[in-house]
Amino acid sequence: MRHNPTATSSPAPAPLTEATPSRRDFMRTGVALGTATFFSTLGHSGVWAAGSDAPEKKEVKIGFIPLTDCASVVMASVLGIDQKYGVKIVPTKEASWPGVRDKLVNGELDFAHVLYGLIYGVHMGTAGPKKDMAVLMTLNRNGQALTLSKKLADAGAKDVTGLAKLMASEKREYTFAQTFPTGTHAMWLYYWLASAGINPFRDSKVITVPPPQMVANMRVGNMDGFCVGEPWNHRAIIDGIGITAATTQDVWKDHPEKVLGTTGEFTEKFPNTCRAVTAAILEASKWIDAGLQNKLRMAETIAARAYVNTSVDAINQRILGRYQNGLGRTWDDPDHMKFYDGGAVNFPYLSDGMWFLTQHKRWGLINSHPDYLKMAREINKIDLYKQAAEATKTPLPSSEMRSSKLIDGVVWDGKDPRKYADSFAIKA
Repeated sequence: MRHNPTATSSPAPAPLTEATPSRRDFMRTGVALGTATFFSTLGHSGVWAAGSDAPEKKEVKIGFIPLTDCASVVMASVLGIDQKYGVKIVPTKEASWPGVRDKLVNGELDFAHVLYGLIYGVHMGTAGPKKDMAVLMTLNRNGQALTLSKKLADAGAKDVTGLAKLMASEKREYTFAQTFPTGTHAMWLYYWLASAGINPFRDSKVITVPPPQMVANMRVGNMDGFCVGEPWNHRAIIDGIGITAATTQDVWKDHPEKVLGTTGEFTEKFPNTCRAVTAAILEASKWIDAGLQNKLRMAETIAARAYVNTSVDAINQRILGRYQNGLGRTWDDPDHMKFYDGGAVNFPYLSDGMWFLTQHKRWGLINSHPDYLKMAREINKIDLYKQAAEATKTPLPSSEMRSSKLIDGVVWDGKDPRKYADSFAIKA
């Protein structure tokens, strides 16, 4: 490995269908890869630093949480892809999402592998200190899961329908954990529970637990279930304490997950650096999804103590779509975690960002409807992404919006977010 990350600590506080653009819709590609000066070949639609296209900042700290989907950030550094674009990425291991938030806001971190909904929450002022934030790219799709305790499964709660029946027949306080109040895992958990008629706030207790601490907390009985990223769902199966009741791609096929996030101020001050880092991580994403051997090497790399700190077998199955539920069922899931997928993964769709705002409104995290489209345009830096995509020959979609059908059969296309947010029978 070229260099190790800086270790830091922070305080914890009916079948699905998809109507997204196909790969045939990804029409535009760009120029060949080059050095950091490649931006001089592109249309100058952004702000340039003193007439130079070179990155303004040569070394950047990118925070990450120990999760499988930090892989593209780590591999961009380990493989030296960052050097190709004139930057040095220093992956910085963090303990919790609140810690990532605080360090992004105060400038200790330049970028982060971060929850989509965290960026939107900070921008809105609903997830701690309010600050203008930015999404540069989507890092991955799919690949999270909903875990229930083995004790619950033995009582009949093997999926969300069984869970609803058990909760109706055996009255007690049921506790479920997510990783950050406005984050992706909270939204997947709430949507999944509500799809079976469970109101997550009325019918249960919801707590916040950092991802690496999920398994330990379930082991001592602190929660009945949780939603988190891998490898911690599979780790619960390996340790014999939990079962996979659903994957998040069951909730929303090809859902957006982590993003490359930073502050709005950083994108204005260091636009060339943002483009360079985005391009390096795009190329690393492409490398990961290029074949079996790359994925296995990635699993071996990020399993190390400096990164995820778990056994390789907790990572290397589900990144290939090889699933087991902990109750004897195994299956191959073509919709497992993807980092690139021919370029379909990484575009920061406006409709993706808007979806999180609709769910924040649904669950009372915001009191009134924002200007959904305006806010998504403020946060998702599509122009910067397009320039990095050109440089890495990453195809671009034909639209900045996409359409999907979720687990309850409701279609989200971004066209009427107010109506969509208000349409749910179960809400705060």
